[in-house]
Amino acid sequence: MNKQELLDLIKTKIADKIQSFENLIVETRASSNDTKSSMGDKYETGREMLQQEINNLQRQLNESLNQQSVIRKISAEPSDKVQVGALVRTDKGLFYVTVSVGEIISGDQKIMTVSAESPLVKAILGKRSGEEFVINNIHQKIIYIW
Repeated sequence: MNKQELLDLIKTKIADKIQSFENLIVETRASSNDTKSSMGDKYETGREMLQQEINNLQRQLNESLNQQSVIRKISAEPSDKVQVGALVRTDKGLFYVTVSVGEIISGDQKIMTVSAESPLVKAILGKRSGEEFVINNIHQKIIYIW
């Protein structure tokens, strides 16, 4: 399994997400400009709702930009213990400690991306192959780290 390919895939997913949020913000702002009228409170309420939507999209865009900043600092170098950038196989699944962008399919492998702030990573940070841990009352063993 090539960690650099996984990193590149995550970077692409985040870049696509950023582009999507930027496009939605532009479209929503254009809609906001279309609602300008002297018809009264109804239009003011509509403009306020659009502004709230823009603020929500901006917040999500900022989160994605933060993820992009974090992922740029992650190395594809091999790891011998659980740390940021480690790919961890347990007896229950395969986890990539980067930023959380959901599940990634690589070949026939399902890999769950998890952030360093997640409860799972906090439970296994610093552990090595062969060590065991419990999260959500589920006992797991680390099979391999790379």
